Order: sequence, then C-alpha cells, then structure tokens
Amino acid sequence: MAALRADDGWLTVAGLHWLKPGWNRFAELPAGLEWRWEGTTVSLRQGGQLRTLKPDNPGPADLVQSGSLTMFVIERGGRYGIRVRDTKSRYRAQFHGIEHFPVDAKWNVTARWNAYAQPKKRVLPTVIEGVNEVYDAPGEAEFTLEGKTFKLEPVLSGGRLFFVFRDLTTGKTTYPAGRFLYADLVEKGVVKMDFNEAYNPPCAFTPYATCPLPLPQNRLAIAVEAGEKNYHLE
Repeated sequence: MAALRADDGWLTVAGLHWLKPGWNRFAELPAGLEWRWEGTTVSLRQGGQLRTLKPDNPGPADLVQSGSLTMFVIERGGRYGIRVRDTKSRYRAQFHGIEHFPVDAKWNVTARWNAYAQPKKRVLPTVIEGVNEVYDAPGEAEFTLEGKTFKLEPVLSGGRLFFVFRDLTTGKTTYPAGRFLYADLVEKGVVKMDFNEAYNPPCAFTPYATCPLPLPQNRLAIAVEAGEKNYHLE
C-alpha cells in the first residue's frame, strides 16, 4: 500500500483531460498553460516558451510541475490526454486501507501453458468509453480448482504475463470491473499463478485511471476468494 500512498501513486491521480486537435486550455489547470496536440506530438506553451512533451507510452513521460500538481501526457489507443497528480488529492487523504481474503495455499496454482503458434493481438476495452488498449496474447494458462478445469488468457506487459479477469466474486466482494494478476513468464511449459496476489485495478482508487477490462474468455465460473477485496472510494 506504500506505492498507492506515494507522491506518484494512484491515490494522487486527481484529473484527466483529453486533448482535441489544435490548442487546448483547461480551466481546472493552472493559468498560462496551453497544450497543442497535432498527430503524435503534444506541445506545451508556458510563459511564451514552447516545448514538446514526451508521453508516457512508451516509457516515462515528461513532467510539468505547479505547486502540488504534476501534469504529464498520456497516450491511450491513439488518444492523448493530460493526467494530473495532486499530492493533496482527497483520494489520498481519505484512503482507508484495503481488505484481503485470508491467504490460502489452494489459490496458488501451477497452470499448464498452451502456447499460440503466434501471439494474438487483443484489443481490451477500458473503463473510459471509446478508449482501448492493444496487447499481445501469447497463449492460455490452463489450471484446476475445486476439481474443475479453467483457462485464462494473459497478455504481455512489462516482460511478464498480465491477467485481467472476472470471477463469481466480481461486483460482490471484489471490485466490479474485475481484478489484475501478474505472473512470471512460462518456464518448462507451466505458469505459476498465485491468486492470493490478485489486486484491484487503479480505477478502484481514482476515477481518472484508464484500466483495461476483462475479455469474455477471462470470466471464471468460480468464486476466487483470494487477494484484494473491493475498495470503496467514499
């Protein structure tokens, strides 16, 4: 939870302003800042000076500081926006911790890996309507829980396998949009998945995140009572 509470954690994300082609001004942002989006280039005009800003995709973005605010460009599915962090965010101030299911070894599974001949492109919708994210899916993880066989399809993210999934707890005891789980890459034909490490997506903590949503093939017909429980902003 230290990462959530950090100055650059999700609890400080306090705004997201999508850019339109040409010059943009936002009343919610400090005066004197003008943002220009043209093609794949975003520029900032401030105090008569013009600078090009690198977005967060790929790699770290260029930062613009003003008091407690940090602003930077994000790119999602070809759209560009200005994300705002505020170290004085109310989401950070009101954070009340996250509840977890008790750790249970039965949710730590070893899955058989069914590799695709070639990675498949997957377009994941996000919580922001009209914004999608594209990933490579290299195969499926097949595993057994409570005597039944299940499959989940991860995508590649940050050099690891990234699972975005729903289960029968979703919208009840766990976050309504689903949960995330990372696993190491395949080794000797298997993937080790520990659902005790399943966690809430960033959109559980701020309405200004662009979290991917589970695809239909990643909806498990079992209650995964492991990992983080639902978090309520208010």
